[in-house]
Amino acid sequence: MLRNLAASLFLTEGEFDEDIHENIPKIKGRVITTVPKAKEARRVVERCITIARKALKHQDEASKYATTAHRHRNVEEYKQWRKSEDWRKWSHAMAPVVTARRRAMQLLGDKAAVRILFDTVAPRYVDRNGGYTRVLRLAKPRLGDAGDRAILEFVGVRDRQIQRSEKPAFGDEGERQDDAKGQDSPVATQDAGATAVEQG
Repeated sequence: MLRNLAASLFLTEGEFDEDIHENIPKIKGRVITTVPKAKEARRVVERCITIARKALKHQDEASKYATTAHRHRNVEEYKQWRKSEDWRKWSHAMAPVVTARRRAMQLLGDKAAVRILFDTVAPRYVDRNGGYTRVLRLAKPRLGDAGDRAILEFVGVRDRQIQRSEKPAFGDEGERQDDAKGQDSPVATQDAGATAVEQG
């Protein structure tokens, strides 16, 4: 159940054709479920993103040695690449990526979800160490059993932007402060005058 819920969250980020698909998500990167399910599925989703995010640097390294030739046995360019030193370097660099994809496949159980995870979701969080999802409670309970519902969604898409208002600076205030700094205070002037009278 948790595998299906985590996979469905990744599948909402995919591309959908309205003519073929009937159940198109209203909002990408969001599923609605109960609060306990959302909290448990969140652990699976974040683990998958961490695995994919760590494999991205190996995938970038392997792309340096990859070929643009079509992967077919009868293509001469592909045959030459398979016999070259670049193929050995590519194969060595891709080994951690293949391991990460297999691990994600074990956790999700859906090939399309794994593809979306590595191609779309993981590159979005390259510079983020954890906290890829959030759970938001809904006020309206579920019909039938009145269970507490929650939204499980990815962070960074619909974040709130905090806008702090700045105190307006008027031109007269700055001049007044400069004048006050240049003049002595009345109390200090009185003390200096009293000292001069006592000495005189």
